[in-house]
Amino acid sequence: MPESVQETVRTHLDHGRACLDKGKYDDAIADYDKAIALDPNVALAYTNRGVAYRKKGEVDRAIADYTEAIAIDPNHANAYDNRGTAYGRKGEVDRAIADYDKAIKLNPNYASAYNARAWAYFKWGKPDLGLPDAERAVELAPDNSYAFGTRGQIYAALGRREEAITDLQKALSINPDLKESREALQGLGVTP
Repeated sequence: MPESVQETVRTHLDHGRACLDKGKYDDAIADYDKAIALDPNVALAYTNRGVAYRKKGEVDRAIADYTEAIAIDPNHANAYDNRGTAYGRKGEVDRAIADYDKAIKLNPNYASAYNARAWAYFKWGKPDLGLPDAERAVELAPDNSYAFGTRGQIYAALGRREEAITDLQKALSINPDLKESREALQGLGVTP
């Protein structure tokens, strides 16, 4: 592939990411469509387009894109992590956990996948299974509000009130907009 085409693909990927970060999902999808039209073998284009579709609520289209990214690059841990999140949104917890397992196998230091798997276990009513993952996520990403929020909610579900309060407060100190952490604190009788 000529270098100029590769540069154009990179430009579309970069612009798509900027649109994605700004919540302009349709614009992001248009850029990823252009990148894919130029080079249909760029797994990142499918993964990021999948993120845009998922954020728009088009979960099945997102799953299709993540699956295509994985077909192109079976070692693309981010695609597995994102597909797991999409399966989780559909309530397909077993499939979500299987994808998080694969992401972690590919990248044993992938904090997001540990956190997502912990959250899936928590939402599945199995917080005891999620706790080791939540602890690993906090260890790998000590400044990640979501990791603290997940672990805090798991602690609360396990009756470990003081640890829950500490983690939920830490999550909110990093990101005051975490609604679920705020609600969990209130559920423990603590004003955030």
